[in-house]
Order: sequence, then C-alpha cells, then structure tokens
Amino acid sequence: MSFASLKKQSSLGSLTAKLVKEVEKTNSVNKGDDRLWKPEVDKAGNGYAVIRFLPAPDGEDLPWVKLYSHAFQGPGGWYIENSLTTLNQKDPCSEFNTTLWNSGVESDKQIARNQKRKLAFYSNIYVVKDPANPENEGKVFLYKFGKKIFDKIMGAMQPEFEDESPLNPFDFWQGADFKVKIKKVAGYWNYDSSEFTAPAPLLKDDDALEALWKKEYSLQEIVAADQFKSYDELKKRLESVLRINQAPVTSPIDEEVELEDPVEARTAEPNTPTEDDALSYFQKLAEE
Repeated sequence: MSFASLKKQSSLGSLTAKLVKEVEKTNSVNKGDDRLWKPEVDKAGNGYAVIRFLPAPDGEDLPWVKLYSHAFQGPGGWYIENSLTTLNQKDPCSEFNTTLWNSGVESDKQIARNQKRKLAFYSNIYVVKDPANPENEGKVFLYKFGKKIFDKIMGAMQPEFEDESPLNPFDFWQGADFKVKIKKVAGYWNYDSSEFTAPAPLLKDDDALEALWKKEYSLQEIVAADQFKSYDELKKRLESVLRINQAPVTSPIDEEVELEDPVEARTAEPNTPTEDDALSYFQKLAEE
C-alpha cells in the first residue's frame, strides 16, 4: 500500500475490513533490543513521556500484535519462553497448567496461577517527548505494553459517554498523542493516569510523515514462527525446569493473564474493552 493510499483511508473505519480480519486471526523481542522504547521513572517511582502510536507498517494490516509468554522459576531454573498459543497451537506449559488446575488440589491450582501465560502487545510509536532520555525524541521505536494501556486504546476507539467522539490512536492525521504517566503503587508501576490528548496531525508535512512510516519496524516478525521453539523443545525445557513428567491433559482452562509490565501494579480492574470489543466495533463501522 502506498502512502497516498494510507492517507486516503485515514479515518477510524477506513481499514475496517482488514482490521477485522486480522483481529479474528489474532486470538521475541529481546530486552536489550535497541528498537524497543521503555519509559523511565525517577527515584520516587514517577515517570512521564509523550508518545504517538503509529499506523500499521507497510505490508501489514494491524497496528499491533500480541504475544503470549511464560516466565517463572522452577527447581531446575527459569522457564522464559514464548507460548505457542500465540500461534493458536498447543503449548506444553499451558497443557501442564491445565493438568494442575484439574487436579482439584488448591496447591496445584496456585502453581498453575504462578505459571500461567502472560500477554503483551507491541506497536510502533513515535516519541514526542521523553524528559528522561531526550535523545529519543523524534524517533520511531517499538513499544511493548500490557492490557492496561491496550484497554485505554480500546477505550479511545469505543468511548463510554455520548459526549465523547471515537478516536483512532494509530492515525497520522486524526490520531492523538498519548501521555504516559507512571506512578509507583504498592511497589509497582501504575499507568492509570495515562491519557490521550486532543486529536491532531502528528506532523504537518506529509513527506515527513511518509518518511516516519517507512522507518517503522515489522510487527509480524515479532510473532513469526521462527520466534517460537517447537512443542517438543518446549516440553523438554519445561520438564527440565520443573523436574517432572507431564500427565495427560483433560479440559483446557483459560489461563490468560495480562502483562502490563514486569513492574506493573497488579490490582483488581473493572470490566474494560477487550480485543473482541474492538472487533465488534470495527464490524459496526463496516455496516455504517
């Protein structure tokens, strides 16, 4: 798709069909990767930055991807692996957690809770303001974020109140900057105060926008098949870490848990928009 086509389709519902298709299909980036942007906090645990979520990269349909992973420590070391459930495939850790849960033993259920998969999202962003690292300003990065921020994105697309207008945060021209506001709550980072600004073009010059667009990183590469170990490799690693042999799996459990950030506040949250809500919203737009 050309940049001119991107602008022509600029609106919340312009890429509805493709977005719906990709969301229906969607049900590793290393920590040291210099493509990744991460906010920093001061000694008090407070942080602030302004970013802009960018459209899908050229040749890709969705402006985000989601990645499931497991990260926990067992008697034989750490198990830190991408989960095959990202690719809608069977995953040995998820199967083992199901076995534990179905045992009916509370201690087994707690182990399953500690080992359940975590969810992270990735998008391209443009850093508008980064007081802690001003050299990042004006550059394109990948941004890893959790369900808390994803819910804010969905909330912008699907506002709760009638006096609020839907916003496509990923649009160059009709999107909005996102203020990342971090507070330390109970020893963890909390993003509750983060918010979108009023809609406005990211830059006034389309040539400059096109140049930014061409600097975006592939999102599909993050969830490409070569980023995952095979089922047998994962099973062998899991058995080594837990020092056990797996038992047969019965009815699968829903083991999903969101990953805001390794230091995100883990507090109870009200019901918030989900990816399924996004799908319904795009479908509604397509019917209008």
